[in-house]
Amino acid sequence: MNIPQSGGSGEQKVTGGQSEVFIKSTGITESFGAAIHALGASQLTDGVINRSKRMMLDTLGVGLLGTRTAVFNKALKYSQLFTSERSSSIWGRSEITLPPCYAALVNGIAVHSMDFDDTWHPATHPSGAVLPALLALAETLPSRPSGLDLLLAFNVGIEVQGRLMRFSREAYNIPERFHPPSVVGVMGSAAASAKLLGLSPSQCSHALAIAASSAGAPLANAATQTKPFHIGNAARRGLEAARLAQMGLEGNPSMLDMDVGLGVYYNDYSPSTMPDCASGAFRWILEDQDVAFKRIPAHLAMHWLVDAALAARGKLQEAAWHFDLSQIQRVTLRVPPSKYINCPFPTTEHQARHSFQFNACSALLDGKVTVASFDPAQINRPALKELLSKVEVKTPADNHPSFDKMYGEVQIETARGENCTARCNTFYGHWRKPLSQEDLVEKFIVNASSVLCTEGVEGVIDVIENIEKVTECSVLDSYLRMTSNTLEQVYSTGMI
Repeated sequence: MNIPQSGGSGEQKVTGGQSEVFIKSTGITESFGAAIHALGASQLTDGVINRSKRMMLDTLGVGLLGTRTAVFNKALKYSQLFTSERSSSIWGRSEITLPPCYAALVNGIAVHSMDFDDTWHPATHPSGAVLPALLALAETLPSRPSGLDLLLAFNVGIEVQGRLMRFSREAYNIPERFHPPSVVGVMGSAAASAKLLGLSPSQCSHALAIAASSAGAPLANAATQTKPFHIGNAARRGLEAARLAQMGLEGNPSMLDMDVGLGVYYNDYSPSTMPDCASGAFRWILEDQDVAFKRIPAHLAMHWLVDAALAARGKLQEAAWHFDLSQIQRVTLRVPPSKYINCPFPTTEHQARHSFQFNACSALLDGKVTVASFDPAQINRPALKELLSKVEVKTPADNHPSFDKMYGEVQIETARGENCTARCNTFYGHWRKPLSQEDLVEKFIVNASSVLCTEGVEGVIDVIENIEKVTECSVLDSYLRMTSNTLEQVYSTGMI
């Protein structure tokens, strides 16, 4: 028997003897649409529930802190130009609502405004594109979704991103051309929103196809105020795509199957179908691949350098009881090659968050890196600028540009002949060395308390902790709007 394929989705010709029979083959995009529609809450495992709860809590915390940034306020001011009959909450703003898509945009921007949100492998920020879209959408639905509905839709959005990232080996490395959340994030938002809306398999496929036409953002805008828009736009455009698919708009039903579809972003695109969730072949990506949670508000690669710099500083202090940092003659950083996070003399907070040199030198000078480290006054310190001038960056061949394989090494040489080196292979917060639940909750409390009152902070923690038992997930929005009358600064508090 010969089974020649017609290519992609469509039909297969089966020849046997004198007869010919045509059977339909399942395309990749079609398989994703079917899985998005069919996945049920009973398939959520304890491990996936636990990990996704941690992701949701961390996302809300960094998003609340992000509502105090300049980029958030600019996006909010712009979004208030628009109104609609339906409106959704803005985190940390008790008096403001926006049309759902703009609420998803603004809250998504808040999440990534300090580069403090979670990071996955292959490299992307999975939660910030999904949770803001779902919470904005849930508020507007006539039949209010339960906490379990929210949890399932969130995991569907995360799962789709994880599957798409595995269509390319390139995606396993630190990005070089485009910011991954702008591509897979918008698809995850569309999938999650489609799930919460209860769309048909075909509509789910079309939601992905529609979202793909809003995908992509160049890395040239990394280290600028525009980068947080990559997350916000992904949340917004994915939600819009699902709503448009619900209204009957159609896209290419083979969007994920084609090199000229989602494949345009990768040189080695090799897509595969999503397993039938009714079969024993389906397993959540999150079950096997945890995320990294950040302890400092900076690009993930900075965490290796900060930990190595602190260790090197400690060695110097042990060797010289009254060591003077002005005695440093040279600082050598050994890092993986990456142009967009190699910023020798940053002048803005966004450049500083993407600078190996800045983060290592801040750790050496202050013995910590915190939210306050990225204030203009700290960035422009003469002592910091002087130390930055002594930094040399090297990229050894064995230091691979992958968040799963890279290391950070800091070598300090002094005028008195001291020479010490410290290396970090895995920082605390990485998926190989995850934050404890206690430290994760503490990070949330510190971040959220900068905006919410005590009742709001404790309420969010309680809802997320019991999300699968909550009858209406909209209760979460009420806590997210319980702002404090006297906002307390968190800038002096570090997670290191």
